[in-house]
Order: sequence, then structure tokens, then C-alpha cells
Amino acid sequence: MSAVEIIGLAASVSLLAGWRLYLCVFAVGLAMHGGWVALPEQLRALDVLANPWVIGVAGAGAVAEFLADKVMWIDSAWDAVHTLIRPVGGALLALAIVDPSNPAWQVAVLLLGGGSALLTHGAKAGARAAVNASPEPFSNIAVSTGEDVLTGGLLVLALANPVAAVGIAALIALAALAALVMLRRLLRRLLRRTAQARPD
Repeated sequence: MSAVEIIGLAASVSLLAGWRLYLCVFAVGLAMHGGWVALPEQLRALDVLANPWVIGVAGAGAVAEFLADKVMWIDSAWDAVHTLIRPVGGALLALAIVDPSNPAWQVAVLLLGGGSALLTHGAKAGARAAVNASPEPFSNIAVSTGEDVLTGGLLVLALANPVAAVGIAALIALAALAALVMLRRLLRRLLRRTAQARPD
């Protein structure tokens, strides 16, 4: 596996961890434990994810996140709690993918993995807060289910094809940045309306 493919895989996994950390850990661990995904030699550090205890804890976390993420405002509370957890998890997942003998690579990937997970987490949390402002509950369920399907599908694709992982990472990063820009504009518009509506 080339350096570009390793970086793409590390970036994809950490970006996806910003959406669904527990699902990422559970899916990778289960695939490794069942032999569905044969990881190259460089990724042997991820073997710890195949431990039944790690799979069980990640599975319980994924179920809790799946349920919490479908309920309006509980999803935002869940996101607030995970503002620290997801970036750390994304950084550690990215760190497990790189060559452990090179400290410079480790530091760079640790920072980039944590930053990537924080980027997607911020876009997700902001978008979900905006969706929560709608009066009906169905949009929340639809967006959450879409995130579940997208995370699982992109994770499987990235693990199965490290070349595609580079494109997946770029696509997710661009989508997250676009979402943050749109949320910033929406927030500025709301603040402007609030200021105009305030009596002098």
C-alpha cells in the first residue's frame, strides 16, 4: 500500500469517525474478527479492534448512538458530549493505520486524524441543530438514517479499496466544509433578523 493510500484510508476512517465513531470501530472490528476484511501488513495495529470486548463495547455504543440520534434535541445533547470523544477516537484510529516506526508520521497523522474527525463532527452537529429547528420529527430521522447508511457504505468501500479511500476522504472533507459554510451563513442571517426584530 502506497503512502497516498495509507493517508487516504486514515483520513477516510477519521472523517467518518466524526459522524459515527462507534459504528466505525464496530464495523472494522467485526469485519476483521470475521475475516471479511483482510487488511494489509501495515494495518496490523488495528487487530485490537477485532477483540470481542472492543467489538461488544463499540456495538453497545453504536446502538446507543443509533437510538439517541433519531430523537430531536437528544441527538444534539449526544453530539455535545461527543465533541471531545469523536476527535480523539478519530485521531487514534488514524494513528493505528500508519507505520508505528516513524514518529514524525505518527504526530502528523494524529493531528490530522483528530482535526478531520472534529471537522466532520462540527458539520454534523451544526447541521443536526439546524434540522432540529424544524417542527416535524421525520426530517431528523431521515437525516440520521442517511448518516448511518452513508457511514457504513463509505467505510466498507474505503477498507476494501484504499485507492477509493483517497477520493472518499476528499469528498467527505469538501462536503463537511460546504456544510459549515452554509451553517455560518444561516447563523448570520438568523442573527441579523433577530437584531432587526429587536425593539429599540
